[in-house]
Amino acid sequence: MMNMMSMTRNIRAAIAGALLLSVVALGLVATGCGGGSSADGSSAGDVPVIAVTTPILGAVVQAAVGDRASVEVVMPNGADPHEWQPSAQDVARIQGADLIVQNGLGLEAGLAKAIEQAKADGVPVFTATDHIDVRTVKAGEGADPSDEDQAPGAKDPHFWTDPTQVRAVVQALPAAVSSATGADIAQSAAAYEKELSGVDARAAALLGAVPPAARGIVTGHESLGYLARRYEYRLVGAIMPSLSSQGQLSAAHLADLEAAMKAAGVRVVFTEKGTSPQVAAAIADATGATVVELATEALPADGSYVTYMDDIARRIASALANTGGR
Repeated sequence: MMNMMSMTRNIRAAIAGALLLSVVALGLVATGCGGGSSADGSSAGDVPVIAVTTPILGAVVQAAVGDRASVEVVMPNGADPHEWQPSAQDVARIQGADLIVQNGLGLEAGLAKAIEQAKADGVPVFTATDHIDVRTVKAGEGADPSDEDQAPGAKDPHFWTDPTQVRAVVQALPAAVSSATGADIAQSAAAYEKELSGVDARAAALLGAVPPAARGIVTGHESLGYLARRYEYRLVGAIMPSLSSQGQLSAAHLADLEAAMKAAGVRVVFTEKGTSPQVAAAIADATGATVVELATEALPADGSYVTYMDDIARRIASALANTGGR
């Protein structure tokens, strides 16, 4: 099966490589690319290649598969997945994989066409959000009914701030990897599930120590909904009232946000990549809040989801613990 898999991958990679060469000839190839060892997604020998769209999801997949596959992360760490666009090399990496793992729910809009084409060419696709308890936006969560991406009922793609949802993805991954590549990752995935249970326990302890009155959250965009649901926090609002960082700001919305923050006693604004520093500072000045930056969509230096989630929980708890909800 491995020889057939390798031959199939090489055929797809050759097609993708030809596409890449023609684009280079036209001078249209972007200079940067995501993580990974080669432009065509191939790896040495018969080790299967798994292409993962985002760095955080890539870290989870890598921990789950161990050394049974070569994990190629398409987006560079720190990129905003809502606005990132692939180069021809990134498309080639997708086309040359034995399995594609994507977040889903519209998070990787820039990769949608490349993934659909790869799927049409026979590359299996595993969508993480097919295996979670999807959170939908509810009225009163700072939602903007005029924005279809944030209207009540909109599906939230930011599941990775809840380790139990990440664990559900890991539980579903071995069957998909086995079906697509023949690799058995059951043992390493089970070990990682236990590790994720520890992450959840630590986050619950840290975030549970914050007084209930101080558990109101305001963010750059609506990125912490799963964390809020899991650990009993309140979503008071967001600077960008959208599940995407590419939403639209309005003076009326910012005035409503300031009023909601004052009513709820919110004293911290958590900003993220894509948040306007000027707008965040203005809201902080108007409400007496402190601005705290969170890397909600980027991995820490060690490339570990465990470290990522431990840090997010610690920073939120530390920022909110002494506000007293006043």
